[in-house]
Amino acid sequence: MKMGMNLLLWSAFITEEHFPILADLKQAGFDGVEIPLFDGDANHYKKIRKELDQLGLECTTVTCLNPECNPISGDADVREAGLERIRWAIEMNAILGSKILCGPFHSPLAVFTGRGPTDTEKKYAADILRKAAEIASHYKITLCIEYLNRFECYFLTTAEDAKALVQTVQHPNFRAMYDTFHAHIEEKSQTSAIQTLKDVVAHVHISENDRGIPGTGQIHWEEVFPNLQEIGYNGYLTIEAFSRALPDLAAATRVWRDLFPRAEDVYRQGLTFMRNRLEPQKK
Repeated sequence: MKMGMNLLLWSAFITEEHFPILADLKQAGFDGVEIPLFDGDANHYKKIRKELDQLGLECTTVTCLNPECNPISGDADVREAGLERIRWAIEMNAILGSKILCGPFHSPLAVFTGRGPTDTEKKYAADILRKAAEIASHYKITLCIEYLNRFECYFLTTAEDAKALVQTVQHPNFRAMYDTFHAHIEEKSQTSAIQTLKDVVAHVHISENDRGIPGTGQIHWEEVFPNLQEIGYNGYLTIEAFSRALPDLAAATRVWRDLFPRAEDVYRQGLTFMRNRLEPQKK
C-alpha cells in the first residue's frame, strides 16, 4: 500500500507557498499527497504538477459540490452543472497526473431535505455519475465516491449505500472509497464496512474519530489494517485530519478546538502509526 497525506490540513487551495510542506512530506516518507480541487485553472495546476514531479511525489485529488452543482437536484440544469463541475475536476486531476479523484461528489455538503434519499434521487445520481465516469475513462482516471455520515449529508451514508451506487452506475472507472471516520459513526464495525466494500473499494482515508492524529482516538484500528490486507487492497492510505488554522474549513468540518499541537505531529506520528500497524501483518 502507498502512504498519502491530505493537504486540507493546511489549505483548501494549494499554492507555491505550500511547496516547502510538499518537500517535508516527501522527506518524511510519503508516496503522495492529496490535493483539494475546489478552485484554480489549468495553468495553476501545471505549476503544482511541476513541483510534484521535481520532488518525486505522486498525488490523488479530492473535490466536493455545492447546491448550485447538484447531481440529485430536481432541476435538470442544476444536475448538468454538477456534471460540468465534476468534468472540471477530472480535467484538473489529469493535469496533476493523478489517477484517483475522490470525494462526496454525489450531492452537496450539509444540504438536507428532512428525509432519506428517494429512488428518483438515486437515479439522477447514477445517471450523472455514469457520464462522469465515462469522461474520466478518457483520462484513465478512477472516480472514488465517498460516503459521509448522517450529520454531513443524507444521500450516501453507509458502505452498503456506496456499494449499491457503484453497482448501479456500473462503470469500470467508478468505484468507492472508505473513510475510517465516517465508518466509525455509521457502521456496526470497521470490519463490516471494509468487507462490504471489498469488491469496489479503490481509495482509503485514514482519519481518527476526532479528526486528529491517527492512532490516538477510538477508531478500532485493529480491524482496519488486517481487513484491508485480507481483501487485497493495495492503493493509497491517505491521512485526513483537520485543524482550526483555516476558519472556513474548520467550520465546514466542525472543528472547534485544537486536536494536536502541530501539523507535523499529524503526518509524522500518523505515518509511523500506519507503518507499525502494517508491519506485523508482513511477518
